[in-house]
Amino acid sequence: MITTCQINKKRLWDSLMELGEIGADPAKPEEGVTRLSLSLEDLKAREFTINYMEKAGLEVRVDAVGNIIGKFAGKDPLAPIVIAGSHIDTVIQGGKFDGALGVFGAIEAVRSIKESGISLTHSIEVVSFTDEEGTRFGTGYIGSKAIVGCLEEETFQLTDDRGISYAEAFRQAQLNPALFKEAMRKKEDVKAYVELHIEQGRVLEDQDVAVGIVTDIQGPVWLEVTFQGFPDHAGATPMNMRRDAGLAMAELMLVVEEIAKKHNGVGTVGKMHVEPGGVNIIPGKSVLSIDLRHVDKNSRNEMIEELYQAISRINEKRDISASVEIKKQVDPTSCSPEVMELIEESCQELKVKAIRLQCGAGHDSLMMTKLTQMGMIFVRSKNGISHNPEEWTDKEDCMIGTQVLLNTLVKLAK
Repeated sequence: MITTCQINKKRLWDSLMELGEIGADPAKPEEGVTRLSLSLEDLKAREFTINYMEKAGLEVRVDAVGNIIGKFAGKDPLAPIVIAGSHIDTVIQGGKFDGALGVFGAIEAVRSIKESGISLTHSIEVVSFTDEEGTRFGTGYIGSKAIVGCLEEETFQLTDDRGISYAEAFRQAQLNPALFKEAMRKKEDVKAYVELHIEQGRVLEDQDVAVGIVTDIQGPVWLEVTFQGFPDHAGATPMNMRRDAGLAMAELMLVVEEIAKKHNGVGTVGKMHVEPGGVNIIPGKSVLSIDLRHVDKNSRNEMIEELYQAISRINEKRDISASVEIKKQVDPTSCSPEVMELIEESCQELKVKAIRLQCGAGHDSLMMTKLTQMGMIFVRSKNGISHNPEEWTDKEDCMIGTQVLLNTLVKLAK
């Protein structure tokens, strides 16, 4: 099935640029965009998204966990729906395209289908998921977890850096945390999920290809490790008598790198903190975050096991103690062969060169695969930069990826 329906490139680009102003300081463009989940900036972006969906002619509702859902009704109200989307929350000082392209690209695709008069059997829903990034409360995929029935009540006890609980943030956003289970969807009600996203890496750019068809997605495990030593005088305490929690943290950081390289996975220490924090005081406490990822669950489990072994060795070596808290754990997954084939067919129809590749970043797609067949479309990132103010994807590539999404959605919903 070949569709001649074309997206509006200018309209898509203008929507991305307008959204990108929310959470950004025009006087400090080097600081990028910050829209942490359910913050004032995020709430403003959510209002913008709702209004934009309504202007696109979609039936809009907000579910129990704040997922924004815009529906384009198909001919058969009983047929399982096709879902497309992503997220609009960002990391601290992030870019304009991560997540946003998936939401507003999906809106543009469905809007163009609607304007063209194409009649589809299945309804299409565009979803902007709540809190994909997990930056504010230390755990992500809140909206997609709720939809697939994996969100746990304990999540609402988590607090941000200011001591605000997730439950309180929900209430401030006019959401009731006690009703989160109402967001869950049934498998028989959903036909497929497709997500358009920037690559956040260099593979497509290096191969001079605009579009990537994702085959597998790495599953992240986020851990928070706390070392407890003893704070003492930096000048009066000999090196062999110290119980330095700061050095324990430094030693473990290097181990994370070694483990990731050994298993061909990835490992990152993104947050670090030492106490008391004086220039002449031996750190008595250190806290660090660790992000381990792999496309193979068994390999990732081996990485985690080796990390725990290293922590035990460091404790014994430095006469300190440690505690480990798992903040997030999502299994790696593979994309649906059927959806990948439809994406590939769409690329061929549009004469768009595409390659298949693995995904190293986490996405709501990881959760949605628990509910339905899933596919991901990547577009290239300039210099592979993401989660950074310099994150950039050219207008033409945004258009091409969105057009591929449109054609794929028509195939799924015909």
